[in-house]
Amino acid sequence: MRNTVDKPSAAQDLRNHGDSPAHPKHDYISMADDVEGFIGEHGLVNPTLIGHSMCALLASITPSLNNQTRGAKTAMTVALRSPDLLGNLVSVDNAPIDATLNSDFGKYIQGMKKVENANVKKQSEADDILRGCEDSLVIRQFLLTNLIRSSGSNTFKFRIPIQILAAALDNMGDFPFRDPDDARFEKPALFVRGTKSHYVADEALPLIGRFFPRFELRDIESGHWVISENPEAFRKGMFDHP
Repeated sequence: MRNTVDKPSAAQDLRNHGDSPAHPKHDYISMADDVEGFIGEHGLVNPTLIGHSMCALLASITPSLNNQTRGAKTAMTVALRSPDLLGNLVSVDNAPIDATLNSDFGKYIQGMKKVENANVKKQSEADDILRGCEDSLVIRQFLLTNLIRSSGSNTFKFRIPIQILAAALDNMGDFPFRDPDDARFEKPALFVRGTKSHYVADEALPLIGRFFPRFELRDIESGHWVISENPEAFRKGMFDHP
């Protein structure tokens, strides 16, 4: 996604994601702390914070970087509790509500556990196992971006701490803020949703408007994995946003 943004950008892996360290505490407040620390450490001024799904990318409004992270709810949490840190917000396929996670997330975790237990030696072997829980090749390829070769071994493992994420999964549908009268982000906010996903239902739009009164909505023909499933439409939606 960084290559599609026409401004300086920085992609931040949140804790327990990508190359960032593992940490047993995995919730939105802790991840928001991490993002705010990143913004402060790098001296970013009025960045655009982009987050997809549960976790946040920093993209810049001059003269700073754009901050891209891995989570919409993390990005929204930062925006509501520290609005002065950001220039604007992009939330991809999630809403500021408590919502039950799609059962797919649990299936992905179980599938990834099976991959590690099988001590696979080829990525194709891992893909065969994941096919049992996900038909979409695009989504399987997205999950397999976390697969790396074990140090000192010819087998593959996932670089993310699956056990920690599995333990945190039950709370990942929650949102830390309840009352828009207590926390509001008065700056521009773009909400991008997949038309085949249930995470940003029409019924959630009034609450989004109370938390983010300047929000705009973009619908993308896709499921929840908007960026992977329809990258061209997502890029167009991003570039059309002022």
